[in-house]
Amino acid sequence: MTKIKIHLADDHQVLIDGLTNLLQTVSKFEIVGSSLNGVTVYDDVIQDQADILVLDISMPQKDGIEVLKEFNQKGLPCKVIILSSYDDLKIIKEVMKLGAKGYLTKKCAGENMIEAIEAVYEGQEYFSDAVREKIFSMFSQNNPKLNKNVYIENPILSPREIEIVTLICLEYSGKEISEKLFISVNTVETHRKNIMKKLNIKNTIGLVKYALKNNLINE
Repeated sequence: MTKIKIHLADDHQVLIDGLTNLLQTVSKFEIVGSSLNGVTVYDDVIQDQADILVLDISMPQKDGIEVLKEFNQKGLPCKVIILSSYDDLKIIKEVMKLGAKGYLTKKCAGENMIEAIEAVYEGQEYFSDAVREKIFSMFSQNNPKLNKNVYIENPILSPREIEIVTLICLEYSGKEISEKLFISVNTVETHRKNIMKKLNIKNTIGLVKYALKNNLINE
């Protein structure tokens, strides 16, 4: 059986020990190493040949965002799940732009970590419920912070597709989108499939991540 190699980076040894004890209950997981400060994380991960890095955002000497920037500069050696005490939208958006594949708050890490690692290893993205709610709140109908330059900045999608992405992220149903844009439900579904294919994504959270990374909204 192929093991999923996991490296843990957090400045609290007690948290590393707790996560190690939890993850060792899964036979296909292997804890290959740990880091207590941000400075050594990149070299440690390379040495351990880790598949997954669980990275605390508040590391000493070099924080999680700086570590992700280093990974981007040198080449991402593994998939990263951010672990944080905060669910601040600016931090979430920044780490998503830098390539993090998952984001968990520490208060839910125990119940979600195993599922997150499995999902991220399989090529999916994983966000805890609180983080997911924060992301979707950015698309609130009462304050849709749409970027007026979106059509110039995002040549991959047509103006119509941008409208549909936005409405999907606002959690409109296919019928509601069709009524709002004066098109058929079948046309909405065709656009949705084309958008997913163009962007190579599988679900709504993927659309939200694309919107965040490509500045379809203003903060």
